Amino acid sequence: MEQNTNTLRDDLVVEAPKDGKLLEVKDLRVSFFTPAGEVKAVGGISYDLNYGEVMGIVGESGSGKSVEAYSIIGLLQSPGKVIGGSISFEGQDVLAKSKEEMTDFRGREVAMIFQNPMTCLNPVYTVGNQLVEALRAHDKSISAEDAKKRAMEMMELVGINNVARRMRQYPHEFSGGMRQRVMIAMGLICHPKLLIADEPTTALDVTIQAQILELMKELQKKTHMGIVFITHNLGVVAEICDKVSVMYAGKIVEQGPVNDIFYTPGHPYTVGLLCSMPRVDADSYERLIPIEGTPVDMLNPPEGCPFAPRCEHAMKVCLQKMPPYVELGDGHRSACWLRVQEQVNAKKEAGTND
Repeated sequence: MEQNTNTLRDDLVVEAPKDGKLLEVKDLRVSFFTPAGEVKAVGGISYDLNYGEVMGIVGESGSGKSVEAYSIIGLLQSPGKVIGGSISFEGQDVLAKSKEEMTDFRGREVAMIFQNPMTCLNPVYTVGNQLVEALRAHDKSISAEDAKKRAMEMMELVGINNVARRMRQYPHEFSGGMRQRVMIAMGLICHPKLLIADEPTTALDVTIQAQILELMKELQKKTHMGIVFITHNLGVVAEICDKVSVMYAGKIVEQGPVNDIFYTPGHPYTVGLLCSMPRVDADSYERLIPIEGTPVDMLNPPEGCPFAPRCEHAMKVCLQKMPPYVELGDGHRSACWLRVQEQVNAKKEAGTND
């Protein structure tokens, strides 16, 4: 049975939060060059993340969420390749770093939590050995004794009890929720400034999901780190994120503060995601509304808006040309021809009234 998270220790709080941009992604383009042709997995996305901010990236499977995250941390596998754009971390060009610099960058500056901890943890090494190894790989000066002490502190931090005994156990002796806590401890053991969480709660039941989310919120408040939270679960986004980027077919179709995305969505795809999400306040007879159609063939993407073939509001221009971003509010923008049309009509009305 899962143990609930402990209260986080005050002595593990890191330095005071900074202001400004921690991560800045501009026009990032990633392709996979396969025998069948070029798959444009990420097609020119841009966003930024401030210190201490939590941003959710949502979308269906295959929308490019994980690919852009692997690009940030330098784990993109062949035949994948970054073909354009820039990734800046604290003003440093991440894409210009050497292999050795990226090894140091991962873990020390940026850490990642993956979807399935059982495939990430080595089954023949104890959990304690793996935590110590992760720390000593990035901090050569730390002694084995100090590394073990830090590993035990991190296990306590993420709510694992009886740490002396747990350090000697193997991954198969932990439940799914506890393994994910170990992965979080491993990600945070070097005190990174940015944590990328790639669907960390997908393989867990809802009770354990809630515990892990609560743990991550509390850790984020204590450590002031930035978090990029990748998920297809909008309920998780509402729980933990400050702002949201909605991805579809390798493009960000809408960005904005979490309340704006939920209460005043500006793109039909975002509306579709919200309508397909179960709600506790819905009447018992209300049915979920699925998004009709199938995802885009990324080998042959449409010329215009990628969502146009599935959109019930699609116009002729939607199929022919990618729409520009339209500002809908403070930090809220959407790439949709409907919003462009609304903006044009509003200007015409304003001109008529004048």
